[in-house]
Amino acid sequence: MRAEIQNVVEEIEKSVALLAQRLDVETAQHRLEEFNARVEDPNLWDDPDAAQKLMRDRQMLVDAMDTHNKIKQDLADNIELIELGEMEEDAEVVADAEVAIKSLAETAVQKELEALLDGEADGNDTFLEINSGAGGTESCDWAAMLARMYVRWAEKKGYKVELQSESAGEEAGIKSATYKISGTNAYGWLKSESGVHRLVRISPFDSAAKRHTSFTSVGVYPVVDDNIEIEVNPADIRIDTYRSSGAGGQHVNTTDSAVRITHAPTGIVVTSSEKSQHQNRDIAMKALKSRLYQMELDRRNAAVNEMHENKGDAGWGNQIRSYVLQPYQMVKDLRTNFETSDTKGVLDGDLDGLMAATLALDVSGKSRAEAQGD
Repeated sequence: MRAEIQNVVEEIEKSVALLAQRLDVETAQHRLEEFNARVEDPNLWDDPDAAQKLMRDRQMLVDAMDTHNKIKQDLADNIELIELGEMEEDAEVVADAEVAIKSLAETAVQKELEALLDGEADGNDTFLEINSGAGGTESCDWAAMLARMYVRWAEKKGYKVELQSESAGEEAGIKSATYKISGTNAYGWLKSESGVHRLVRISPFDSAAKRHTSFTSVGVYPVVDDNIEIEVNPADIRIDTYRSSGAGGQHVNTTDSAVRITHAPTGIVVTSSEKSQHQNRDIAMKALKSRLYQMELDRRNAAVNEMHENKGDAGWGNQIRSYVLQPYQMVKDLRTNFETSDTKGVLDGDLDGLMAATLALDVSGKSRAEAQGD
């Protein structure tokens, strides 16, 4: 076997090993048998919510087992074909198997990343909150650019995007915006985007064409579904109504239907200004529960959160990612050191590379390559 293909085989074997570790392959069959026994219970659907969760959990296990077994078997089959082709000096068989192995390597890496999305809320829909920081009008414009970037990314994923609230900047852009993004693993993919994003460019708002640095913070919170219980004491919240100050057009309300909920114990403030007052109350309450749930996740996963989250003001020293448009073009994630010169692509929503690099970090903060090298 050629050295190049041997290296690819070793990478696939590492991915298979990591998939097996995430799956806990030694106990997987036993867990599946337990699921199957519970599915056959004639009283299963007496509790529809519990039954649906059981069916989802069982299907996730089946899918994970099938993925692991198929990659492992496909690799073994193609290695055998290469060995047979080399023995019989059949170059065409060897070439076809090598192509199949290279394709399998791409699949293995993708499945490995998807396997990392197994957190308690990773499969949930998510709220995405964007707030302009230091930099005035420039920062508001940067916030609008980020909002567009994430909307483009979500649309490419086939996710549903709903604007929950928006506050326009005084001259351009937005001061803040909140979106609900719905789709499989929406929270799992976006959760590592929480933090401060820094932009360096020649400002279009500066007549002297000087280079400016501006900051915008991003917050990501899982939508709390029926399987997650979050209690909110009515005495702990204050509900205010006000007139929306959106960016214009369909997002401007002419009545005081927008809703703001303040949670006194934590200081969390959530708003909704897109629908009727009754709907806004419901939307804002769900957003509050999501924020509270995120706080609980943060407490339970302090080590992971320290790596993925950055607290503090949106300014110097708190950024997770830098986007430089002048004097050169580069997007660099400061946690993983992943970088790309395709700034246009990133701002058009090509974020999978950046997200995948962060997902590939283990809880010790090592990259995939570092972890495998230990």
